[in-house]
Amino acid sequence: MSNGEQTLPGKTLINRKTLLAMIPLSDRAIFNMEKRGEFPRRIALTSRNVAWDLAEVEEWIESRKQSGEQAERPGITVVA
Repeated sequence: MSNGEQTLPGKTLINRKTLLAMIPLSDRAIFNMEKRGEFPRRIALTSRNVAWDLAEVEEWIESRKQSGEQAERPGITVVA
């Protein structure tokens, strides 16, 4: 088990550093997606320590790969 992981019965939790290594987005972008229900919710371990369920994060990555959706790029107009 790596340094950024904790195991609970049936769950592997990852810390912020591990999450950010897996998902190349900013803390703010991830927080905003969580608020909108578009990203797995963090789990508060203590008042200052949070983690994410590794299986949920991997599922999110897979869903993004399967969706085929392309992020909109500023300044680019898509003509249908």
